[in-house]
This record gives sequence, C-alpha cells and structure tokens, in this order.
Amino acid sequence: MLSSDTQTAAPVSALLTSVGHLVLSLRKEKGWTLAQLSERSGLSQAIVSQIERGLANPSFTTLAQLAHALGVPVGKFFIGQDETKSPVVRKADRRNLKGVARKSIGEAAYELLTPDLNGALEAHWIVSPPGHDTSETPFRHGGEEFGVILSGKKDIYLDGQCYTLEEGDSITYSSEIPHWYINRYEEVCVAIWVNTPPTW
Repeated sequence: MLSSDTQTAAPVSALLTSVGHLVLSLRKEKGWTLAQLSERSGLSQAIVSQIERGLANPSFTTLAQLAHALGVPVGKFFIGQDETKSPVVRKADRRNLKGVARKSIGEAAYELLTPDLNGALEAHWIVSPPGHDTSETPFRHGGEEFGVILSGKKDIYLDGQCYTLEEGDSITYSSEIPHWYINRYEEVCVAIWVNTPPTW
C-alpha cells in the first residue's frame, strides 16, 4: 500500500509534468527560444527549463509571469480537458489555482470562480493573509481588471501609486499598467478579482 506522501506526490508530479508540457508547447507555437521566453517573462532560463521538464514546483506568481508572457490566462495551467459545461460553479467545486505551488507564509490563495476559460473574462476568489506582497514581481499584461474587497484591507499599486481598499471598495484599471498588491495589515483580506484574459 502506498504511503500518504507517495499518494500525494504522484498526482502532483503528473500535474507538474502537464504544466511543463503546456509551457513548452506554447513556447514552440510562438517560435520562441528558451532565452526569448526567459526574457519576456522575467524568469531565468534555468527556471523556465526546469518548469518545462516538470522538475520545478513553481509558485502562482511564477506561473502568472509565464502566462502573461505567453498570452494565456494563468488558469490554463490548472484546468485540463474535463472542463465542465455548466454555467454554475459551486463553492465546493472551485478550482484551486495554487495546486502546484508550495505553501508559504504570506502567500495568497486563488480559486477560479468562472467555470472555464472560454469566455471574455476570468474571475478569482482571493484570500490574502497579512504580509502578502507581490511587489517583487509586478504584473503587466493585456486586458482590464476589476476588484472588490469583501473583507479586510489591501493596498493596490498602479505604476507605483498606492490605492488602499477596505471592505466594500472596488477598483478598475488597465492590466497594461504595472500593478502589484500588498496586505500590510493584521487582518486577512478576502476579495473577488475579475480580469479579461491577456489578449496580446
């Protein structure tokens, strides 16, 4: 009988391999070299190579950088061919977009609220613990974003300008503006974020 660690490792390994194959396929479709994807994503060639070979366990932020560089929604790395056709996503059935990421202090949880990636928008349920900070890897990609804070408080930076949002506040901005998020407060922040998939 397999140990619980072995049972857990098998599906994770398969998922990492699947993500790696997809990154490699998308890169080849664009006719890019490893160096070109590295430059466009801001990641080292070594990391990109390890991801393509299924040898790395990338964080959500790393996958977001790859997705933005390749022009696909980040959720594409987590959703397979069994996508449901139902327009309803039950709370218990939300797709966890951190399925291949290591858990660490200060890292946010992302769940997909839309049933698939075939529409004009993508929505996420985001839980950001105190200390969560993405300023080291600002996001910048095609499309537009809308966010609303359900509870807690969060600082949203648009090209360096800080907007502090509290419960009930919302924000809309072009995704082409460099943006990042910081929860420097003592309370967990729960938010819904909606964005159009990258379109370049």
